[in-house]
Amino acid sequence: MSSDARLALITRPGCHLCEDAKAALDRVVAVTGDRWIERDVTGDVELEREYGDRLPVVLLDGKEHGYWRVEEERLLRDLTTPQL
Repeated sequence: MSSDARLALITRPGCHLCEDAKAALDRVVAVTGDRWIERDVTGDVELEREYGDRLPVVLLDGKEHGYWRVEEERLLRDLTTPQL
């Protein structure tokens, strides 16, 4: 994951839920000012093995935050709450 992007979205082409998740992440980062990157499982055996049946998957700071649907309010809270 890029050092300046706290969020990553794991996707695959033709995934309608992935398109919904991209729109949700765009709404979230419009509020927080964060960036997100997309990682496609196509051709990546490790990503496919780990996440293939649960796409899309949101990673926050490299850890799984959720899959299938973006929980926007929870993600906003987790992005804006100071880490202990």
